[in-house]
Amino acid sequence: MPEARVVRIGTRALGLGEPAYLVAELSGNHNGDLGRAIATIHAAAEARADAIKLQTYTADTLTIKSDRPDFVVPGHGPWSGRTLYELYEEAHTPWDWHGRLFEEARSCGLEVFSTPFDGSAVELLERLGAPAYKVASFELIDDALLRTVAGTGKPVILSTGMATLEEVAHAVSVLRSAGAPDVVLLRCTSSYPAPDDSLNLATIPVLAAVTGCLVGLSDHTLGTAAPVVAVTLGACLVEKHLTLSRSDGGVDSHFSLEPREFSAMVADVRRAEAMMGTPTFGAGVAEEGSIVFRRSLYVVKDVAARDVFTSETVRSIRPGYGLPPRYLDVVLGKSATRAAARGTPLTWDLVGHE
Repeated sequence: MPEARVVRIGTRALGLGEPAYLVAELSGNHNGDLGRAIATIHAAAEARADAIKLQTYTADTLTIKSDRPDFVVPGHGPWSGRTLYELYEEAHTPWDWHGRLFEEARSCGLEVFSTPFDGSAVELLERLGAPAYKVASFELIDDALLRTVAGTGKPVILSTGMATLEEVAHAVSVLRSAGAPDVVLLRCTSSYPAPDDSLNLATIPVLAAVTGCLVGLSDHTLGTAAPVVAVTLGACLVEKHLTLSRSDGGVDSHFSLEPREFSAMVADVRRAEAMMGTPTFGAGVAEEGSIVFRRSLYVVKDVAARDVFTSETVRSIRPGYGLPPRYLDVVLGKSATRAAARGTPLTWDLVGHE
C-alpha cells in the first residue's frame, strides 16, 4: 500500500507538516442568485478559507423527473416530500455561472474546484482549469465516474460517507488504476445535519493507515467543534458548507456556517495546529521566564562554617536558583564549607565532601 505523502492542490500542499486545507462549500447556498454566489465567494476569502468548492450537475444529470415514491425524499427533514428532480433543479449551480465563479475565486486568492457528477461536468471543469476533483459520498460506488475523474490526471478528493472499508478500498483502487496521481479521503457522515455521536472521528488515523491516503473531513455537523477535533487527529483537509445567512433559507442553509462562524472555525483550527506543535520535552521558549520559580534547595537558617546541614537549615523551596531538590538527601548530614546566610541558594561549593 503506497504511503500518504504531500499532495498539491493548485499552489497549496496538503500533508504532514502542512496546515489543514480549509474548504468552503458553496453547494446550493447561492439560492439561484449569481450575485449571492459571488458574495459568498468573497465572504469565504474574508473568512480565510483556502478554497471554495462548487457542485457541477443539472437535475437531468443526477436523476429523472418523476414523482413516483422512489424519487421522493422520505422522512421529516427540510427536504422531505420533495422530488429529487425538484431539489436538484433548485440547488444546482448553472453551468454558465462557472467561468465567472472561477474568475471571482481566483481574484480573491482562493483556489476553486468542484464536484462533478458526470462526464460532461468533468469536461466543463477541465476547460476551466480545475486543479482537483471532489467525488461525493453518494458517487463513491460509481466506477465509471471515478475512472472519468481519475483520467484527468488531477488529485481526487473522495468523500466516504456510508461506505464500507471494502467499498473505500475498491474506489481507491479504481482511481489509482485509472490514473489519479493522488487520492485524499474524507471522513464523512451523510446526514444533514450530522449528530455529533455519528462522526466517529477516531476513524481518521485508521483510514489513513489502512489505505495509505491522506485523510480529511467533510463535516455536516452544527457548529465548529468537529473540524478542530479532526485536525488534532490528523485531518489534512476540512470541508464545511458556507452560507451568507441561514435565515435567508436555501437547500443546505440549515447545516451551513455563516461567515463569522467560518472565520471562527479557521481561527480555532489554526490555534489547534499551533497547540499540537511537535513532540518536545524540557522548558520551551514560552517557559523560559518561569523555570526560575521551580523549587530548589536553599539555606533557610543562618549557618556557620563546618555546621552540619539539617532539615532545619536546608529546605526545598521556591525559587529555583539552588540545587535541584532531588539532592536533599545527599546534602543533609554534610558540613557547610563556609558561612551562609538565610536565603542563600545551596550550591555544591557550599557542601563539604566528608
